[in-house]
Amino acid sequence: MPASPPRRPSYAAVLRIPHARRTFTTALVGRLSYGMVSLAMMLTVTRATGSYAVAGTILALFGATSVFLSPARAALIDRYGPRRALIPMASLYATLLGTFAATAWRPGAPTVVLGALAVAAGACTPPLGPTLRAVWSEVVEDRLLLQRAYSLDGVAEELLFVSGPLLVGGVVQFAPPAAGVALSAVLVWTGTLGFVLSPAVAGVRPAAAKAGRPRARLRGGRALAQPVVVAAGIGLALGALDLLVMAFAEQRHHGDDVVAWVLAALSAGSALGALLNGAVDWRTSARVRLPLTAGGVGLALLAAGLAPGLGTLTLAVACAGFFVAPALTTSYLIADEAAPPGFRTQAGAWVNTAVNAGSSAGAAGVGLLVGRLSLGLCFAVSGGVALAAALVSASGARRRSTPEGAATEAAPPSRV
Repeated sequence: MPASPPRRPSYAAVLRIPHARRTFTTALVGRLSYGMVSLAMMLTVTRATGSYAVAGTILALFGATSVFLSPARAALIDRYGPRRALIPMASLYATLLGTFAATAWRPGAPTVVLGALAVAAGACTPPLGPTLRAVWSEVVEDRLLLQRAYSLDGVAEELLFVSGPLLVGGVVQFAPPAAGVALSAVLVWTGTLGFVLSPAVAGVRPAAAKAGRPRARLRGGRALAQPVVVAAGIGLALGALDLLVMAFAEQRHHGDDVVAWVLAALSAGSALGALLNGAVDWRTSARVRLPLTAGGVGLALLAAGLAPGLGTLTLAVACAGFFVAPALTTSYLIADEAAPPGFRTQAGAWVNTAVNAGSSAGAAGVGLLVGRLSLGLCFAVSGGVALAAALVSASGARRRSTPEGAATEAAPPSRV
């Protein structure tokens, strides 16, 4: 049943929504698995096969199937509902991860088997993030409160992807790396089960198939172009940034621990930006704010390319992070508004896919540039990608602000 928020809702108001704490907490438990699994899988394969190349290939296969099949899995959730779709997904995903861990527990595991298990597990990854955001949009009527809910989710996600590798580091002190993969399987299954059994999730009903649904999908696709383009641009820039920070540290003879601190500054800036973005009652529309936040990321990365030392680089990276979470949160809000009834999970999944696919492409692309171009120019290319996404986004926002575009935006679902 939709909540009735106060006039000026706070972050505490989000957690006062009936069953919100249970829903949010259990989803975070499941999503902690995603912060752990990549590192745990890489360490496991490296130990089992003795090859970094094999580990990288298997991890790339796992990531590719997980990312690019995310919209398809989200479509199943929209069609059948979270309970009927998520429980089989999580059960199969956890089983495959457990089998992967058991196979790779000792050195000498067959590479082909590990690759096949990784691909199958990636194909079944439960889209807990997009589903949780779809649940928020179902139970929260007030847009300001929904903005705070999405911002709170962004802060939590940053913390998960910082704490996940730390948890893996603690596990490998006492057990083989495969234990980290097994723990990921346990977390995702228990978290997903608790999430779908929440009364808030039980109230989300699957959308019935209707004759007009294909045209609704087309309209939703056009409206999703702006947030997907920005998400892809942000993902490309961030994927490049990880490798660029490593190259910067190596060029100036810093240790590997420096890289971790600089990337921690990125996460800290992103968390702060998410909190402030959610606390402000914005008077400008989300479609106007979106290119501004993406442009902020781009300008900060351009400044990072001019950094003379580690301190200024860390400050510039933290400034870039300050705009990352607001850009992604605003993208999810626009996607939710643009999605026709029954397509909210898929809309969020497309934004999520754009970020992750962009991140992978950014890492691969900048890997080809580093060594051929100066480091400052590589930073400029990374920032330029985010600025280009901002310009494309601003152009789309202007087109949608015309009277014809406004009429299209306001069309009721029955006319789609």
